[in-house]
Amino acid sequence: MDRRRNPQPSLRLAAAGSAALLLLLPGVALAHGGAVLPAPTPLDLVFGWTFDPLVWLPVLATALAWRWAVRRVDRGHPANPVPRRRSWFFYAGLAVLLFALDSGVARYDDTLFSAHMVQHLLITLVAAPLILLGAPVTLALRAATPAFRRRVLLPVLHSRIARALSFPPVTWVLFTAVMWGTHFSPLFDLALENDAVHRVEHLLYLVAALLFWWPVVGADPMPWRIGFPGRLAYTFLQMPQNTFLALAIYSASAPLYHHYATLTETWLPDRLADQQAAGGIMWLGGYLLFLASLLLLTGGWLRADEKRAVLRERQTDVEVAAIRRREATLAARRSHEAGEVTD
Repeated sequence: MDRRRNPQPSLRLAAAGSAALLLLLPGVALAHGGAVLPAPTPLDLVFGWTFDPLVWLPVLATALAWRWAVRRVDRGHPANPVPRRRSWFFYAGLAVLLFALDSGVARYDDTLFSAHMVQHLLITLVAAPLILLGAPVTLALRAATPAFRRRVLLPVLHSRIARALSFPPVTWVLFTAVMWGTHFSPLFDLALENDAVHRVEHLLYLVAALLFWWPVVGADPMPWRIGFPGRLAYTFLQMPQNTFLALAIYSASAPLYHHYATLTETWLPDRLADQQAAGGIMWLGGYLLFLASLLLLTGGWLRADEKRAVLRERQTDVEVAAIRRREATLAARRSHEAGEVTD
């Protein structure tokens, strides 16, 4: 049986699963039903899952689509299968998204600003880079049929829109603008009151984060590629931006968002104290996550230099061996010519 026959249904399944990843973001809206929630315990925040089908089903569909694509590539290229670590990274990114959008953190995100901030950090600074470490674009290119790759995927990757949206200065500014624009505009308060806007907000965070981390991770082909020094500078410059935003939230003298200020649950902490906690979480959590990314980038840079050094040494050894062979051949030829002259 020809495994390449009629691949389009599977491709449609993969595309549907990928699109469903974006649709999972709205699912958290079901947890915003306006019911009065009890005071959460740490266990409630970790294990208080709502098992929202609009979150779980798209995640499972995306995971199954990924598994199908990996198997397709592994069957077609047994000598060059998809590295297992890439699948683990991708699945871990989906798991973080699932936790951010369906656990107790999501259940209390419109009641506690601090919980909302944890959710945003998980989406932008944990889930997005993990997903990109799986190299989803590379997998899509390898799993697609030659015709689909040539007619759809490659034209999209080489389009002007892709070049513009993946230009590192643009992705840096876009991510910064989304973070500041959502926290210091009516959009944030509106998202807490309107489920549809809440969906758009989470979509903005994920898309902006994926674009921001794409040049940093560097696992997929992209129109613009920067070396490790550029990646370190690009990531490092985002740290003070995150700190300034966190301090702006922390140092505000009054609650910034009408929604939180007007909640009436008796167990709620002081609104300003909760806002300061959110600012502290953004500062400390963001600082530690960016620092971890810088350390990982530095380690990757060192490993890349070591690999290049090994390759240079091997190339040098090959060149030296070739010189030695030529010297031996020349010496043998001269010895032979000297023997003929003597005779």
